[in-house]
Amino acid sequence: MPESDPTPKQQTEVLDLPAPNNGEENTLTTEKSVAKTSIARWYAVQVASSCEKKVKATLEQRAVTLGVSNRIIEIEIPQTPAVKLKKDGSRQSTEEKVFPGYVLVRMVLDEDTMMAVRSTPNVINFVGAEDRRATGKSRGHIKPRPLSRQEVDRIFKRAAEKKAVVKLDLTEGDQIVVTSGPFKDFQGEVIEVSGERSKLKALLSIFGRETPVELEFSQITKQN
Repeated sequence: MPESDPTPKQQTEVLDLPAPNNGEENTLTTEKSVAKTSIARWYAVQVASSCEKKVKATLEQRAVTLGVSNRIIEIEIPQTPAVKLKKDGSRQSTEEKVFPGYVLVRMVLDEDTMMAVRSTPNVINFVGAEDRRATGKSRGHIKPRPLSRQEVDRIFKRAAEKKAVVKLDLTEGDQIVVTSGPFKDFQGEVIEVSGERSKLKALLSIFGRETPVELEFSQITKQN
């Protein structure tokens, strides 16, 4: 039976799309050929730093130009909402990439689609296993590995989360003012920043003594 992988909620589900030569039988993958398949799967593609959007736009255009847009079906950059607290205390709504340096491509893998992806500027390679040559004396090609159903679910579930991640432009030693909570209007010095938890620790002067207090990013502002 043909397999299928889930896609983001907006695109319903992955469809088993026939390749243009669906009358041919599947052949084994060799060093010079890729097995024909009629199933659209998700693949992770490593790209140059900060070039995710550029790769996505370029690959979408190339898929049309090269006549493989019916097999390169979707190109996604999973992102989640974030709020960046700037040095002046203002907030900026932004989006944070779930996996910086990677784009996800849902495609029917064959020689044409694989070459279209690999030859796109700023693409490094597919994520997969190295297919070593028989002699073992030289490096082989990377054999693209489709993402599992569980991996796809996890990635897009995280991207679909609506709770914004708060990112703070702070480092140890910065001076802050507490803007809400029981320590409102207290001033202190940052001694630890925990970005993944959206929290920090600061030394606040409480009853004349410097006391370490854990605060949410949303409870403070940075002093100029």
